[in-house]
Amino acid sequence: MKNHVKDKLRRGLPAIGTWNMIGHAVVAEILAQAGFDWVGLDMEHGVTDWPQAVHLMQAMQATQCLPLCRLPINQPEHFKWALDAGAFGVIVPLVNSEEEARRAVAYAKYPPQGIRGISICRAHGYGACFEDYVRTANEETLVILQIEHIDSVHAIEQICAVPGVDAVFIGPYDLSGSMDLMGQVSHPDVLKAVDHVREVAEAHGVVPGLLIVDPAPNEVQDRIEEGFRLISVGLDTDVLSKGMRALMQNSRSAKM
Repeated sequence: MKNHVKDKLRRGLPAIGTWNMIGHAVVAEILAQAGFDWVGLDMEHGVTDWPQAVHLMQAMQATQCLPLCRLPINQPEHFKWALDAGAFGVIVPLVNSEEEARRAVAYAKYPPQGIRGISICRAHGYGACFEDYVRTANEETLVILQIEHIDSVHAIEQICAVPGVDAVFIGPYDLSGSMDLMGQVSHPDVLKAVDHVREVAEAHGVVPGLLIVDPAPNEVQDRIEEGFRLISVGLDTDVLSKGMRALMQNSRSAKM
């Protein structure tokens, strides 16, 4: 098992991804073919179930783009389902404490580092590459914790100190909501919290990540220069909605 996204992050390079909310294999294929480093299969806010997730990963398999799964909850069965299906990493929602961070790492790792169950599964070719996969999985699987509540900002030192945490991914919208600033992702207090998470993560050797739904010109470059390395841009639903509305408005403006 070789995780090209994790390799880039280890070398200090940015890994740019996007989100599959629609949950259809054709959409996953289009996103993967666009050249992203990774696509987040959204099992938390999207419409994908676990059988569908397998089809999405199969659709991406012919590309260099890797599937990561955002889990619906920090529970062990979801880690097993995602990783056994072939995800190269997990994005764990709403991690607010050191204890929750330790649980997430344990669920993602085979013994002795964790408690992930061992079975014959798609991730290692249904047994064809079993020995290689289980030998390297603990090192190559990405464990990404979402920082999306002010409680997690307050606990970020302890969260980033947990061995096995590769990255912390800031969800600015949920974070703003937890601060009674719903949707105000550019509010000075929200930006201060984001900067604090980034600084602490960098100090601990943990990769800082950030969601940018609709990047302004040069915003991705600016964020990379600030130190963010795991960056997601856009959502398939948002891009489709905006693109089709713009197309319709342009068509409606046509003159007879």
